[in-house]
Amino acid sequence: MTYSADFRAQVIKSVKNKDMSIREACTFYNISKTALQRWLKNPNIKQTRKKPPSKIPNDALLKDVEQYPDDYMYERAQRLNCSKSGIEIALKRLGISQKKDLRTSKSMSNQKSGISE
Repeated sequence: MTYSADFRAQVIKSVKNKDMSIREACTFYNISKTALQRWLKNPNIKQTRKKPPSKIPNDALLKDVEQYPDDYMYERAQRLNCSKSGIEIALKRLGISQKKDLRTSKSMSNQKSGISE
């Protein structure tokens, strides 16, 4: 959770006006010293992450989804050599949600699902 811009401004103001030292401000406002030093360097709240995906490349995952649209996450994880939760996060990052079409599901045959072709 990020602290609000108002709170950050209040803490920075109390340190810059020499009302408190960094250590005193950290104790009083119950924040870490590292966070306060980062705020003093750059008080803006970061909205986006500028780091590229490190374990699962976007293009490899998109190609895998295209090639195997009905596979489960654990099957994709085995092919891409990562964890199931990593695949879940990467799919969410790309905006790919769970499949909704019961006709393509491997876990349920068409007779059981009640869908006729």
